[in-house]
Amino acid sequence: MNKEIGRDTGNRVKIGAILGKYGVYIALLVLFVSLSIASSSFLTVTNIFNILKQNSVYGILAVGMTFVIVTGGIDLSVGAIVAMSACFAASLAQDGTTTPIFAAILVGVLIGMGCGAFSGFFIAFANIPAFIATLATCTIARGIVYVFTDGRPVTGVSAAYKYIGRASWGPVPVAVVLYAAFLIAGTFLLKYTKYGRHVFAIGGNKQAATVSGIHVKRVEFLVYMISGFCAAFAGLLLSSRIQTGQPAGGDGYELDAITAAVIGGASLSGGKGSVFGSFIGILVVGILTNGLDLLNVSSYYQQIIKGAIILLAVLADRKKE
Repeated sequence: MNKEIGRDTGNRVKIGAILGKYGVYIALLVLFVSLSIASSSFLTVTNIFNILKQNSVYGILAVGMTFVIVTGGIDLSVGAIVAMSACFAASLAQDGTTTPIFAAILVGVLIGMGCGAFSGFFIAFANIPAFIATLATCTIARGIVYVFTDGRPVTGVSAAYKYIGRASWGPVPVAVVLYAAFLIAGTFLLKYTKYGRHVFAIGGNKQAATVSGIHVKRVEFLVYMISGFCAAFAGLLLSSRIQTGQPAGGDGYELDAITAAVIGGASLSGGKGSVFGSFIGILVVGILTNGLDLLNVSSYYQQIIKGAIILLAVLADRKKE
């Protein structure tokens, strides 16, 4: 009798371990197969690239957010940075202007990195909790972009600016290529460099990282600059695709980025996560949203489903600890 109980317990432990390690991949496969059967429009080359294109903005945000979460932090400012970088860049990339397109892009990127540096300074050097510091940055950035635009969209962008988010190389959208570049660069930096190892060390145990000689404050500061850089580029991509800089753009995008990272295996307590995992998280959310659209499910119900996914992802994260 005891042997049978022990065998059952062992089996449950093995199943739990498998689900903990491969659960998100299993969920992605089930979702993919189910939607392929439910809708004839889902499994087409055009639709697959459309999913990747539509979610490239969230995906780039999730790359930066993964770095932040691995350190045990959070960045609530990325949505506001998306809007701020987009509006300032779009205002410079006007049709008929003499401003080079690269100058407009550079300004947008520098704004994002500046916002990240602003948050990072208060988090790393003033010891203000990341939640508070990034929330303050979010509020300030939103205020600045509304003052700058007077609450109006920035329209009339040039063809060169539109190219970033709307052009394709054959069947592959340029936006997807750019997202792939961020995935590769982010994976390399986090997984294969000394800096990446320091990021994991800080998330695992900040005190031990300090004792071991890691410059914790500098690493944390740079993490938020990386997040700001990713948010700025996501804003450029978004405004290019919709041909407008929206002062209210990016609202709530931070939740999508956090959800993707956590679904992909990042721990909110720090020390665990991967850029590739955030990509899998983006696919789960993106495919689900696309499938629900194809099945004509109301956007109101979609919000409920997304909220449930966030809750389940956090519960799964807590259960692993």
